[in-house]
Amino acid sequence: MKELAELRVAEWQRLLAAARRRLERTGGEPVGSIGLTDPSDAERRIVDLITDRYHDGSRARRVTVSLGELDRMLRRAYGTGLLAALARIDAPEQAAGMVAALQAALRGRHAGEGWYSAWLGQVSRDGTAARLVRQGQGDLLARAAAVLDRLPARDVPLPVLAEWATGDATALYATPLADLVLWALRLWQGASPPSDRAAERRIWNDAGVLVDDLTSQVLVLNLHVAEEHTVARWLDEAAAAGMPFRATLQQLMSGPLTPQAREIFVCQSPAVVRAAAARMGARCAALVCTEGRASVACRRLLTAAAVAGARIRWHSDFDWAALRMTAAAVHRYAALPWRMGAEDYLEAVRTARDPLRGARAATPWDERLSVGMARAGYAVREDRLVSVLLEDLEPGAL
Repeated sequence: MKELAELRVAEWQRLLAAARRRLERTGGEPVGSIGLTDPSDAERRIVDLITDRYHDGSRARRVTVSLGELDRMLRRAYGTGLLAALARIDAPEQAAGMVAALQAALRGRHAGEGWYSAWLGQVSRDGTAARLVRQGQGDLLARAAAVLDRLPARDVPLPVLAEWATGDATALYATPLADLVLWALRLWQGASPPSDRAAERRIWNDAGVLVDDLTSQVLVLNLHVAEEHTVARWLDEAAAAGMPFRATLQQLMSGPLTPQAREIFVCQSPAVVRAAAARMGARCAALVCTEGRASVACRRLLTAAAVAGARIRWHSDFDWAALRMTAAAVHRYAALPWRMGAEDYLEAVRTARDPLRGARAATPWDERLSVGMARAGYAVREDRLVSVLLEDLEPGAL
């Protein structure tokens, strides 16, 4: 077998550099082709050697070779495939940098957890770690681990998290470091890759990080509080008038807020709040709306209510994602599922149904619910159950 040191000569350099770039795009799979523009005679001979197709003297400006052919040629001549060959001929400092970067990340407090191992494995396999080291940014893995060490958090502003973990308050705003952390958080949460800024905010939000305390809001109806500062007075005045009120996280953080209601109902659709305000006004039971997914503002308010001793009754859509949120509320606030049993579903699905999609969720408060939904194959949206829910929001109904 030949020595891999032969591959360090000049005529191999552009070809191997193109192979590295291609592997970074394919996640380490030797598929597709690479090419050289205006190759030298020595480079043409290398391509001929790889492809077993000897040129006829033509001077084509661009020559191509498939990574599969290159991989097979290296195995025949050097006894090793493309990935291993590149790893061995890379500069020793780059190899040492890769090892150091991964070892630094493995010192994070989440090391050993499945999602964390999956994250580092993906970062290694798809060429991200190697690229960072080549660009002199190998320390980003350790910095990402330092950020993850502080998560999950409890309503920590993003610049504060960045300052604590890296010393730079702007380090997590649209940076390669932010991309690495979001990648890890997505695996931790089992979320899909974020398609836009709103999706990124949801990932941060679910980790307890406040990207923007003005965009995080909660919709409430008839929520009286014990305090007397400005925001507390707004809530009380809205409740006295029976008017829905939308509070931002910034407002909720301006001073302590202690909900006075001994029982608080939680719904998912604003349609429930609108109908309750129109029908009952100030007579309606205290109502909080998650508007699909509980924001940090919503969680902060419900946490304060639970700490104050309020009983929280939780309703949501009958679909797998909403059931997971209901289960989380049962765990987080000791919430009581509200009209979320198997019988409630079977009654609702008779006339209101949508296709049930996604992975099945557990319903520990009523195991028959998950079984029944999987068997029926339909989801039921909460806004189709408004009239049923309003019955329980009447004074003294429950």
